[in-house]
Amino acid sequence: MKKVAILQSNYIPWKGYFDLIAAVDEFIIYDDMQYTRRDWRNRNQIKTPQGVQWLTVPVLVKGKYHQKIRDTEIVGTDWAATHWTTLYQSYKKSPHFDEIASWLEPLYREQTYTHISDLNRKFIEQICMYLGINTKISNCWDYPLTEGKTERLVNLCTSAGGREYISGPSAKNYIDEQLFLDAGIKLTWFDYVGYPPYPQLWGDFTHGVTILDLLFNCGSNGRHYMRHVAT
Repeated sequence: MKKVAILQSNYIPWKGYFDLIAAVDEFIIYDDMQYTRRDWRNRNQIKTPQGVQWLTVPVLVKGKYHQKIRDTEIVGTDWAATHWTTLYQSYKKSPHFDEIASWLEPLYREQTYTHISDLNRKFIEQICMYLGINTKISNCWDYPLTEGKTERLVNLCTSAGGREYISGPSAKNYIDEQLFLDAGIKLTWFDYVGYPPYPQLWGDFTHGVTILDLLFNCGSNGRHYMRHVAT
């Protein structure tokens, strides 16, 4: 029974995002949605000696409404060097810095990106590759898109051949569960609660930071602090 998950892309997401990817057979990036300011699409948090800090990719917002995530352009290129320098300064003393930097630094220094969706997907795919997550990743526009919040999710799942849809818990606020039942699709709610702490630099443990924090500190052993990534 093929399992499908559908989420908007995030910039260097936290470990729960990748755990959801690993739990399904196909992960659909839902970037046909409206871009929202001050959200996870173009920023995430890291730990530094000064505390938790945001890394934000500058983007061009042309209007308050109707700008899709997939159409959102990145402003300039200087941000990439700044982000890498900040990561270096914050994690150079971590146990697995050199190993992670060998494939992460080129993503910042040797490539350029014009749209936030493309940037996010590139980083997500590289992190999945490192963790050995072999889930198929596709874009929502690879399939026909219908109207209606739940209707569109049901149609995407059906188009992908999914028989079980695994959703993040925040979607309980708007998903019409009956529509999945009517389509013969099992709806399962993903649980992000209960992740164990891992060795972490700089003060009190913080779960919600980018997965890069886990990778710098634990390397490939980071799989042991996730539920669905094969160990």
